[in-house]
Amino acid sequence: MTQLEAAKKGIITPEIAKVAKDELIDVNELVQLIAEGKVVIPKNINRNFDVRGIGKKLKTKVNANIGTSGDCPFLEVELKKLDAAIRAGADSVMDLSTGGDLNAIRREIEKNCPVMLGTVPIYAVAAELAMKDLTTDKIDVDVLLRNIEKQCSEGVDYITVHCGITKESVARMDNSDRVCGIVSRGGSILANWIRTHKKENPLYEYYDELLKIAYKYDVTLSLGDGFRPGATADATDRPQIDELIILGELAKRAYAKDVQVMIEGPGHVPLSQIAANMMLQKRLCNDAPFYILGPLPTDIGAGYDHITAAIGGAIAGAAGADFLCYVTPAEHLCLPDEDDVYQGVMASRLAGHIADMEKGVPGAVERNKQMSIARKELNWERQFELALDPETARKKFQKNHDMGSCSMCGKLCAVKIDKKL
Repeated sequence: MTQLEAAKKGIITPEIAKVAKDELIDVNELVQLIAEGKVVIPKNINRNFDVRGIGKKLKTKVNANIGTSGDCPFLEVELKKLDAAIRAGADSVMDLSTGGDLNAIRREIEKNCPVMLGTVPIYAVAAELAMKDLTTDKIDVDVLLRNIEKQCSEGVDYITVHCGITKESVARMDNSDRVCGIVSRGGSILANWIRTHKKENPLYEYYDELLKIAYKYDVTLSLGDGFRPGATADATDRPQIDELIILGELAKRAYAKDVQVMIEGPGHVPLSQIAANMMLQKRLCNDAPFYILGPLPTDIGAGYDHITAAIGGAIAGAAGADFLCYVTPAEHLCLPDEDDVYQGVMASRLAGHIADMEKGVPGAVERNKQMSIARKELNWERQFELALDPETARKKFQKNHDMGSCSMCGKLCAVKIDKKL
């Protein structure tokens, strides 16, 4: 029985009880939100870890992407990144590996991952072909479905599947005037497969088979945005919205089969369009949880795109986004290192917290008030405790001789002067 199926029957599973306690939400209200498809709890039946809920009335969650590449296929490097992501407070990790022994890497990451784990199965199939110097249009449908089943059976909690790309939508994309074309790796692989074989997207054509696999292991489907805009000039265009409409229809089909589902979203979006994008997704996709990359409200933040994404993520979260996929300082430039991962998670967590304050998530505003009280009292230990990143806050703090204020103000501390008055 999936979490969605249990909620529809009014059953409070241990996972639902845990999320309700963590989120300070009434458990019966949470059951109703899950039953309506507005909240998901990604957890494979074959895996045990500290579960989190994603969706309406819950804290905005943050995912960190890690994974090998053909140029850097080293498992030990990715395990260090995994550790950095967890230390930074990531709620989820996705293994996007495309180099080395992919099955062994995924299993080792899963074994060491204390939070929910996601993958993009088509990456593994495409990477295996690339290792044999074969192009991605050689993907075999049966091999793809078997790989999805294999990953689900081994314990992956959610998978990104680009089911919303169709023969018709690829034709529209090819006739569009996009500046940056298709920037989703999964989206480009499937669009190329469709063009080459002149057949329907297998993930769309065999969607019912996919639902059976997901139901069997209670794997949450993250319906990928293969046509997400990779340039602000391409935001909210016909290809993006066409796909979103299809994803809304597929989400309904998943819900009918008791399969948990969330929707993936943009991408690069100008500031003025972010809230509208959130509203469109919620309206077209039955208020399903929205999982977004950024969004990035400018294209020129190379080297600082974790900041760009945090700006967009805060606005998107406040407007209804539920799950932020981090962006690191290495975005668009290279494979991130440990520090990039840490910085990316922290930036997204800040964005998520700002959004939670706006959404009225229990505890968010109160934490800020407590920090302000601690600052007024010059209670440094309490400030470190309340800070999003206590370790970095403590390192930055430089005590001066009187031990009562920061080294910037010293004896001219405004708080101390105000207290004397």
